[in-house]
Amino acid sequence: MRRIKDWPADERPREKLLKNGSHTLSEAELLALVLRTGDAASQTSAVDHARLLLVRFKTLRGLAMATVVELCEVKGIGPAKAAELHAVFELARRFGIEALRPGDRYTCSTEVYQHFHERLRDYRKEVFIALLLDSKNRVLREVQISEGSLTASIVHPREVFAPVVRESAAAVLFVHNHPSGDPTPSREDLEITTRLREAGELMGVRVLDHIIIGSGRYVSFVDQGLMG
Repeated sequence: MRRIKDWPADERPREKLLKNGSHTLSEAELLALVLRTGDAASQTSAVDHARLLLVRFKTLRGLAMATVVELCEVKGIGPAKAAELHAVFELARRFGIEALRPGDRYTCSTEVYQHFHERLRDYRKEVFIALLLDSKNRVLREVQISEGSLTASIVHPREVFAPVVRESAAAVLFVHNHPSGDPTPSREDLEITTRLREAGELMGVRVLDHIIIGSGRYVSFVDQGLMG
C-alpha cells in the first residue's frame, strides 16, 4: 500500500486539515494524525490503521474505553501509540468537564452531573467520590473513596467520613458511576446511602445528596425523594 506522503496532497489528512479545517476530516483521518505512522510490516498506512481500530472497537467511544492491553492486541499498535490514544481521549474528557473548583458553591445536582459526567461515564468500574463542602456549601475538595463494585465493605462510613473530619467539612455530597450506563439506584446503593446519611447525622455533618452518573443521564437521591 502507498504511504500517506505518496498520496496526492489534497488527499493527505494533514494537508486537508490545514487547507479546509478539521471538521472536513473523517474519524479515521483524524485518528491517523494522532497515530502519525502505520505499520511497516503489514504495509498499512496510518489511515488504514485508524480504520482497523474503528472496526475493532465499533465507535470512537468504544475506542476511548479500550484498555492499553486491548489496544495493543491490534496489529501494529504498541504501548507508545496506545498511550497517545489514551492521552487524546483524556484531554477530550477534561475539555468537556464543567469545572467545579474549590470555592465554588454547590447549588443543584445538575452542576455535579455536568462536572463528573464526561469523566465517569466510560469507567468500567464503579468509582465512589465524596465532595466535601463548607457551611455555605462551597467546595473544599473531592476525595475518591473507593474503586470497584459498590458494597458496604468497600464504602464504609469510617473510610468516607475520615477525610470529612480532616478537612472540617460541614457537608458532604456523594457521587458514583454505573458502568452499565443505567443510573437507576440498586438495593446496595439505597442501603449504603442510608448508612452514610445516618452516620452523618450522628457526626453533625449534612449529607446533601447522592448522585449516580450514567451514560447521558443521572439520578439524584434528593431530586427523587430517596434521602429519607
